[in-house]
Amino acid sequence: MLDPEALKATAFPDLEHTYTVRDTMLYALGIGIGSDPLDTRQLQFVYEKDLLAMPTMAVILGYPGFWMQRPETGIDWVKVVHGEERLRLHRPIPPSATVVGRMRVTAVVDKGRDKGALVVTRREVHDKATDVLLATVEHVTFCRGDGGCGGDDELPPALSAVPKTGPQWSCELPTLPQAALIYRLSSDYNPLHADPEIAVAAGFAKPIMHGLGTYGVAAHALLRTLCDYDPARLTRFDCRFSAPFYPGERLVTDMWKDGGKVQFQSRSAERGVVVLANGAAEIVS
Repeated sequence: MLDPEALKATAFPDLEHTYTVRDTMLYALGIGIGSDPLDTRQLQFVYEKDLLAMPTMAVILGYPGFWMQRPETGIDWVKVVHGEERLRLHRPIPPSATVVGRMRVTAVVDKGRDKGALVVTRREVHDKATDVLLATVEHVTFCRGDGGCGGDDELPPALSAVPKTGPQWSCELPTLPQAALIYRLSSDYNPLHADPEIAVAAGFAKPIMHGLGTYGVAAHALLRTLCDYDPARLTRFDCRFSAPFYPGERLVTDMWKDGGKVQFQSRSAERGVVVLANGAAEIVS
């Protein structure tokens, strides 16, 4: 059984992570960049000439992997799903570097014995050579099998629902049927996204796309629509994961902009289901 105090006391060692231009290109391919190989704006993320990193690549840097699968956490890992992701970018992500990730569990919230629990982690990603802070990542995990654990911490402020008016922009992007198999090579080897038997045991019809993979596709939509593919312009990217998204579906991202603040949501074009809700982003000129 999950023990909130023990989990918050977990000492995660600083995780040094060296990545190369090949890793940067693989991450971009995993979220569908390069679907139009003649689009030079997409090529800058998947071709080594003048390579740039997608800003959401920050969420996989200095990441300790699927640590909730470790028996000592007490977490029923088969029933774990991603709840929210919040990202602050303090500097553009270099296309290759050695970074250090410093992570801790900041909150555990018991939703009730039959309602699961929420676990919040915060990770700071620093450039090793300069110790400059590149990004801050806050990750909320919904542990569906761990209700009744007794955690009563305070959650981060709630993300706001998108406006009820029609969106100012909508961007539809395709994903590959094998998108999750590509994306998992960048960081997250949770078998829920690859093994049909594990997916069925977790209550899904088939393997689902990683939440952070879908998140990256949505960030692509904002970069394409509002930033002219300039990754330095995106400085915040937050959302709630509201439903599973399946590889091979098309992701439609609706956007509302007010100055430098953007609200967004993303939905499956095939099923009409909102899979990323309460999205909030910030862009600079």
